[in-house]
Amino acid sequence: MTSTLGGHISVEPRINERIRVPEVRLVGPEGEQVGIVKIEDALRLAQEADLDLVEVAANSRPPVAKLMDYGKFKYEAAQKAREARRNQSMTVIKEMKLRPKIDQHDYETKKGHVVRFLKAGDKVKITIMFRGREQSRPELGFRLLQKLAEDIDEFGFVESQPKLDGRNMIMVVAPHRNTGRKPGKAQEQEQQEQGTA
Repeated sequence: MTSTLGGHISVEPRINERIRVPEVRLVGPEGEQVGIVKIEDALRLAQEADLDLVEVAANSRPPVAKLMDYGKFKYEAAQKAREARRNQSMTVIKEMKLRPKIDQHDYETKKGHVVRFLKAGDKVKITIMFRGREQSRPELGFRLLQKLAEDIDEFGFVESQPKLDGRNMIMVVAPHRNTGRKPGKAQEQEQQEQGTA
């Protein structure tokens, strides 16, 4: 047997007739303080101004209500949230696994992949896997990671130094700030101007 006590809690502010308190501290449409007003008067003022009465601070005594166009307010809030989501960038960590006794050609191939990931603006976690007796020679892995860090120095920097983690040695490299991801509008415009000059 399930009981539905209270239902779900709304995160939307109460508006107009849903505000069920005897009086509110009213704020005008331009942010000016009107003062403590009976709810009937506040609703009448909202109707006359063709605006909504929106409860902005329900926990204060008396609650604070503001005269505003609620539809426009919700639309602008949604636009700001969308803009914030678009501006945040996702950090992607790619992984590259190597062995201490890697052949030179294989090393060059793996290094090329790391460079490609860094140019794309992604971080790279480089793992050296030790097997058997290789575990007694961690300095081989350390030297290999140091060599790789020097080789990719122009594309990225070592974010976390090589450290032994069980049978593996791990190092994380991150791209330099000016590389990777799409250029901004200002950079695109600058490139176009240089192209026409």
